[in-house]
Amino acid sequence: MILGIDVGGTHTDAVLIDHTGVLKKTKVPTDDGNLLSSLLAVTSALADGDMTGRMERVVLSSTLSTNAIVQNRVDRVGMMVISGPGIAPSALNIPQDTHFLSGYVNHRGAQVLDIDPAEAAQVCHRFRAEGIGQVGIVGKFSPRNPGHELRLKAMVEPGVRHVTVGHRLSGHLNFPRRIATAYLNEAVWNRYSGFVREVLRFIRERTPGIPVYILKADGGTFDIGQSLEFPVQTILSGPAASIMGILALTNCSTDAIALDIGGTTTDISLFADGVPLFEPIGVTIEGHQTLIRGLRTASIGIGGDSAVRVRSGLLTIGPEREGPAAAFGGPLPTPTDAMVVLGLAAVGDPVRAAAALRPVSSALACPVEQAAEMIYRETCRRIAARIRDVIGEINDRPVYTIHEMLQDRRISPRHLYVVGGPAGSMAAELGRLLGCEPHIPEHAEVANAVGAALARTTVETTLLADTERGLLTVSEEGYQTRIPPRFSAADAIRIGTDRLVEKALRMGTDPADTEIEVVEVQEFNMVRGFMTTGKNIRVKLQIKPGSIAGYSVGGAPC
Repeated sequence: MILGIDVGGTHTDAVLIDHTGVLKKTKVPTDDGNLLSSLLAVTSALADGDMTGRMERVVLSSTLSTNAIVQNRVDRVGMMVISGPGIAPSALNIPQDTHFLSGYVNHRGAQVLDIDPAEAAQVCHRFRAEGIGQVGIVGKFSPRNPGHELRLKAMVEPGVRHVTVGHRLSGHLNFPRRIATAYLNEAVWNRYSGFVREVLRFIRERTPGIPVYILKADGGTFDIGQSLEFPVQTILSGPAASIMGILALTNCSTDAIALDIGGTTTDISLFADGVPLFEPIGVTIEGHQTLIRGLRTASIGIGGDSAVRVRSGLLTIGPEREGPAAAFGGPLPTPTDAMVVLGLAAVGDPVRAAAALRPVSSALACPVEQAAEMIYRETCRRIAARIRDVIGEINDRPVYTIHEMLQDRRISPRHLYVVGGPAGSMAAELGRLLGCEPHIPEHAEVANAVGAALARTTVETTLLADTERGLLTVSEEGYQTRIPPRFSAADAIRIGTDRLVEKALRMGTDPADTEIEVVEVQEFNMVRGFMTTGKNIRVKLQIKPGSIAGYSVGGAPC
């Protein structure tokens, strides 16, 4: 039995699932000031003493890291950057409190210039003097030789709370993205670690001995205790949960649009032949381009609880949310109130909803029902327009799914999947506007919690072999070992597979869920003096994103 919990910005949803499907589900308002009260409410509603004795795991998805970045509720971070030659610091999008240090490792991982210990000590002293408690350390080619990063970490670590070293974040070499990712990891670390400690204390008091996981941006999970090292992996966890929920609740095998309509925003994603689209290098959040691999999503600041106003005679909807819908005692009219007045949603108090819409109808010089119709149509129209823009943006770029790049492929959706609270009220109109057949999966109102509950643990690893130097590097682990001159790509895949399985099992993966795929294989000859002196081999492997073995709650194929 699995308990899945999605801590959203508006609601906290939870489901209890066993091998037969969804047993129980619940939804409560999220208390931003006390997230544990929301967790207490949903777990109390779902898990009695008998059930906790049969619980296999608890899985959460959370908007905490995302909201901290979006709302700029982040900590000051000291950055130590070893850029070497070839790129001017002014060309990098660097955060405040960044210090550039001497030292250089070349593209093959060979040290060209050592770091200056006195220079590094001076920066460490400055961080301590200014009370900077979180530090990111990034070298340009650190995935191929992490030595400089590790030495700097040893120097700075005694005087700060936490340190991120860039080579642990990804095997990709993109230097600006690595800087941004290390910065964000430290910027949210303090807030996130406090949340995790409270969650673990709460869960262990109620269900001792049960493993707890959290969802990442790529739609996979990892042990919540291990997530303390890499909280940046949990950005965009909420949108990923909705995609994984739709995957679990349907059996679609065509191009499709997936919508999660929440109280504040609507999250948009696309499927190609039933497979979610993917950001292969990294997601972007608030202008920060990262190395966090993730499911491709887009958002619009319109949801069921978006504030509705009339300004200069024009109807505006969102992006602000000032509280719940007026039908539930909120201060302003919302699209939910419009749907209540129109009879499209049987929730809340219809009298309150109508009363909230009267100032809008007066400003627009029309009856309340007509104002409600205008709000409803405009809400759907704006969401549909954003979806069309997203489809256009995707079709102008290479299309990647969670498994592969699709060559010369254009997305042409004919099916629309809608989840979230307002799904039943809006799916038909959105389908009409988009020319798609609308589908509302069973348990659509708690799809995010279902997606979190059933997501398998995902992990990736990158191996770099230099046969001329006789060296193999496992980038994300900072591991290096000697290899023979005749080392091949097949050898790298074999070693990478063994290490990936070991890593996945350490992260809590069930052996039945270690389905590995080779994402990338590159092999180049190295030539000196018109002679081949060795090979440069790069291999990337991953545990496939997907649902865990033995559980199925899917619906009929489209």
